[in-house]
Amino acid sequence: SANPKHNDLKIVGSTTFPVKIYVKLNHNSPRILCVTNRLRNSELIDPVFQWHGPEGDLVAENSSVKITPTGTLIFRHFKYDMSGVYTCSLVFKPTEEQAEKNYLLKYVIYAYSDPNFYYEFTARYHAAPCNSIYNISFEKKLLQILSKLVIELSCEVTLLKSECHHVKMQKAGLQNEIFFTFTVSSLDSEKSNNPCQTNCDTTKRLNKAKDLIERFFNQQVEVLGKRSEPLPEIYYIEGTLHMVWVNRCYPGFGINSLIHPDCPDCCG
Repeated sequence: SANPKHNDLKIVGSTTFPVKIYVKLNHNSPRILCVTNRLRNSELIDPVFQWHGPEGDLVAENSSVKITPTGTLIFRHFKYDMSGVYTCSLVFKPTEEQAEKNYLLKYVIYAYSDPNFYYEFTARYHAAPCNSIYNISFEKKLLQILSKLVIELSCEVTLLKSECHHVKMQKAGLQNEIFFTFTVSSLDSEKSNNPCQTNCDTTKRLNKAKDLIERFFNQQVEVLGKRSEPLPEIYYIEGTLHMVWVNRCYPGFGINSLIHPDCPDCCG
């Protein structure tokens, strides 16, 4: 099977079993050869290559497929609906005197994508009255601060939910609280004006972003603890920051290491 992480590979077929190939969505495929490993190093006289896919015979050149004169198949900008079983018929003479030989090589080609990793945070703030404009302006300011914290890591903050509630406190009266839910995710290189150049490891960048955000909320607690004057109307409630690491595939894709043992972390 072809390792999905190396699209510069050349993959040979087999006459005994279908060869599995994983192609990243919207990327070019490895070079898929219409020969076995043994035939690759042999002389073939008058070879004829014919590729056949889920939609029928493949032509030598179109917008999504290229077939070289030596029978090598290359997919361009691979799409999900291009997945399926592909066969290559190879007819050749081992020597000029010998009869023609026929080989039928089968490949099972899968589209895959990387999982969508992100952190989801929840936090609560003591708030102004729930219909107050101060809550809205504070929400915007908080998002700006969080976004600036992580932008140099090529990450972005997205607000999922902001709700103001009246909360009955233990042995006390009602108070207004804002419940924030936001995510921190990696910017796609297409969306980012400054795609990461030195470290494109998504997990490492997200972990650094998570640390910065945790530190920011801890600093709010420290600053409030040092105040001698009364608390401001809107402030972070200590201990309410929670987060989960989310690892999801896009709709229509799923991780299944039993079906795809060669690509256990892929969304296929």
